[in-house]
Amino acid sequence: MLVDSHCHLDRLKLEPYDGQLQGAIDAAHERGIGQMLCISISLDNVETVIDIAHRYPSVLASVGVHPCDVSAGTASREQLTEWAGRHKVVAIGETGLDYYHETDSIEEQKASFALHLEVAGEVGLPVVVHTRDARQDTLALIKAHGNPEHAGVLHCFTESWEMAQAAMDMNYYISLSGIVTFKNAKELQEVARKMPLERLLVETDSPYLAPVPYRGKPNEPKNVREVAQFVADSKGISYDELAEITTANFYRLFSRAQQYRPV
Repeated sequence: MLVDSHCHLDRLKLEPYDGQLQGAIDAAHERGIGQMLCISISLDNVETVIDIAHRYPSVLASVGVHPCDVSAGTASREQLTEWAGRHKVVAIGETGLDYYHETDSIEEQKASFALHLEVAGEVGLPVVVHTRDARQDTLALIKAHGNPEHAGVLHCFTESWEMAQAAMDMNYYISLSGIVTFKNAKELQEVARKMPLERLLVETDSPYLAPVPYRGKPNEPKNVREVAQFVADSKGISYDELAEITTANFYRLFSRAQQYRPV
């Protein structure tokens, strides 16, 4: 079994499935993807993500506000704590810092990220972190406000090996998306080769960032298999071994997900 550790099921392109999310989930199951973590990004879609997790047995939820969405509204401590207690919620986020797309909301991003980290530590859940062009501040805030016992994951990782090492030193995992399959992603491919297997996750971030050979097309959870195969090849191990290891890593990090694991 393989797990898609980060996807946005409420944003999938469902035309191939007559508009039915069940079709995309079934397609993932047919390719050996047993579970998916659906990620919320804004105040507007948290309830939608939680509802999807409630309706589909193989879907889990993470709750939070993306750094590119803080200008439209940030979550309060009370909101995050309440969401964290919902059925099938296994993580806090997507949160973090994005200085590439958003330069007018940096202070709001920092405050929101710090709050997500603090609440996650209080409720005992890991944090799903987005970081882009904000390496120093991301690591500093994790160190200042995070709980290393529960830690989290730097999702869709595109940063340096040095940042990966620093995050792993704080008990974080690193998740690779379809970007690692791109021909121009040489630095990231080197990170993949260096990554210790026990700290590695794979994801689609669908509907974005479809892996080769689907690059440029709408992405979906079934394509996490291509990400896993590429990483397995780069590390000189079998797909089955990579799937087994990353799945074990997923349930170790997102420990609450174990109670919802497919039999």
